[in-house]
Amino acid sequence: MTKKITISLPDDLADRLTDEPNASAYVAESLRRRVAGEKTREILRQVGFEITDEGVARVHAEMEQLRASITPELREQAAQLQAEVLAARARANR
Repeated sequence: MTKKITISLPDDLADRLTDEPNASAYVAESLRRRVAGEKTREILRQVGFEITDEGVARVHAEMEQLRASITPELREQAAQLQAEVLAARARANR
């Protein structure tokens, strides 16, 4: 069952939805993810972990700094290691 509602969005988000073939499905999935995140935070809070918006923002900023520090050389090394692991797995599965 579905229910039709009317909501107001900032222009940038409304413009983004115009690119979606099924805006309702896109919004529903986004809301489901948000609700799941809220449930996860509640479960973590109940067992002693307090997840705050500030903490999440801080971690996201740290992750961006780390991503920015990944050089092309490190990416190449990672690709080589991945190829070696996949080759070793293939040999082990023979």
